Amino acid sequence: MADEKVMEPTLVGVGTALGAHRYRQEELIEGFRGLWSGDGRDFAPVERFHRAVGVAVRHLALPMEAYPLRSFGEAARVFLEAGTDLAERATAEALDAARLRPVDVDALFFTTVTGVAAPTLDVRLANRLRFRSDLKRLPFFGFGCVGGASGLARVYDYLLGWPDHVAVLLSVELCSLTFQAADRSAANLIASGLFADGAAAVVCVGSERARRLGLSGPQILGTRSTLYPDTESAMGWEVGAAGFSVVLSPTVPMLVRENIGKNVDEFLTAHGLRRSDIRAWICHPGGPKILNALAETLELEQGELDLTWRCLRDLGNISSASALFVLRATLAEGNWRPGSPGLLLAMGPGFSAELVLLRNSGEA
Repeated sequence: MADEKVMEPTLVGVGTALGAHRYRQEELIEGFRGLWSGDGRDFAPVERFHRAVGVAVRHLALPMEAYPLRSFGEAARVFLEAGTDLAERATAEALDAARLRPVDVDALFFTTVTGVAAPTLDVRLANRLRFRSDLKRLPFFGFGCVGGASGLARVYDYLLGWPDHVAVLLSVELCSLTFQAADRSAANLIASGLFADGAAAVVCVGSERARRLGLSGPQILGTRSTLYPDTESAMGWEVGAAGFSVVLSPTVPMLVRENIGKNVDEFLTAHGLRRSDIRAWICHPGGPKILNALAETLELEQGELDLTWRCLRDLGNISSASALFVLRATLAEGNWRPGSPGLLLAMGPGFSAELVLLRNSGEA
């Protein structure tokens, strides 16, 4: 465990925002029935997949009748417009929670896998919120579901080097914009029943800024990144004229079972910890098979993933933002024992995993 007297980079605010249009899964199933029933193929597999993913409610950026979008270009336009609105809401909420202002922010890390633009969406956000002109921007694309955890890890790295700075991690994912109506593959059927739209922002400060301003919150003690060789076909996108087409291999739960347990043990051992020391498991809600594989390989007790399951049920999978939604739920729940460690983890395209070790200061 890190020396208790040393202040690490500290998480001081979390904000989230959801797509404006809320639908029960049953409503969305009926919408897909109207879209797909006329193509001469059996609708039963669609319904079966959509009921099996454990999602009860999802939020979309657009009303249901707007899908599918006409073109990749239209999806890009909506991503910038709706995505910037969500980014503004999430970031403003996180800064308010931290009792900081946009002009206090020194660095902005931005992750997405569902929209492409140059300049990237964070530029629009910087103009709206009037960030300083010397803001350091670090946008990164393609991390997918692991992006929230990876982004937090890179914020940690940055604040170790700049301990008097304020850094914001922003995730914006409008997964609904990637929907491919002509694709009836199992991967697309699962994705069309699982993914949703939203944004999340986390404000972190370096140790000197936290000490100087008397800011408190969960501290980041360390991180570990793992890239599994020759697994790039397990998860991701194929990008073509129609936009993003999901790649989702049935081998992903197996990769979790074969690797995550030993990865977690090695990481915790390096910090003088064991799995039994972890009092908050903050896991990306990738879907029922992924969560069952995690619980099995980590030998978690009943209830330790309840918040992750709840976020899956109530929100769906919001790709890189999802782990940050679970983080916020964990902090709001208030059951994370003061002074105890927690582990935030996610997996994504690569195939890769990111582990972030936290300690609850007891004042978040």
